[in-house]
Amino acid sequence: QVQLVESGGGLVQAGGSLRLSCAASGRTFSMYLMAWFRQAPGKERELVATITWSAGTTYYADSSVKGRFTISRDNAKPTVYLQMNNLKPEDTAVYYCAARRSTGFRVAARDYDYWGQGTQVTVSS
Repeated sequence: QVQLVESGGGLVQAGGSLRLSCAASGRTFSMYLMAWFRQAPGKERELVATITWSAGTTYYADSSVKGRFTISRDNAKPTVYLQMNNLKPEDTAVYYCAARRSTGFRVAARDYDYWGQGTQVTVSS
């Protein structure tokens, strides 16, 4: 089992920054792929970014976050981060950390095995 705990969300004005953290515990050596998803009210959960634990290979799902968001990890802690800069009101959502055991890149939420409880990010205009 793997436990994921997110932190770092909050209320910020447009143009501001936040850094989300996802602390992992348990059988962390079994994880292959980590991801950040977000879910806005009335919308489906969507992928934001992924990173592989070993190589640190990153992927950003949407052009709207490229250049503004950066995913990274610290294997020693072990923790995954999402640095979010130049935030926009449309970034408002609950942000979830997720982990996948099996190899292979995946974008669908159903393909991830473990989830955190989520952290709210609200961007005011």
